[in-house]
Amino acid sequence: MRFLAGVILILALGIAGYWYFGGQTGRDQIRDAGQSVSHGASEARDAVKDKLHDLNFNTDDLREELSKTGQVVREKAQKLGNKVADATADARVTAAIKGKLVADRSLSALSISVSTTDGVVTLSGHVQTHEDIKKAMDLALATDGCDKVISTLQLKP
Repeated sequence: MRFLAGVILILALGIAGYWYFGGQTGRDQIRDAGQSVSHGASEARDAVKDKLHDLNFNTDDLREELSKTGQVVREKAQKLGNKVADATADARVTAAIKGKLVADRSLSALSISVSTTDGVVTLSGHVQTHEDIKKAMDLALATDGCDKVISTLQLKP
């Protein structure tokens, strides 16, 4: 009976150690996905700031722009709203796909880069097999907001 209890204890410790040390890669992948989302959000924020600066102008700004370019152009706020929505939608699609890659143990989220522009997702990096390319493309296509997938994934030598 003691022998069986010892085997179970050793097995439990082995599983716990594997989970703890093997989980580090998963945490790194989640951190990288979070950084990707953060980068997309920063780009969206910067675009909003630029557009808001363009929309909030005074006569000095008008005079300066007119002297530099010979014209003054302003867009309606609705167009700004659409551009902001598009930028955040692209970041959301990228984050969702990265999350799916992290969750799928057969694909390495660290080896696959994801970028989204106007609903078109581009996958790049290296994978082990052609099946991995298909799986990554299927994951991307199954994501809301993804209209098209372009894969430049390469097989690892």
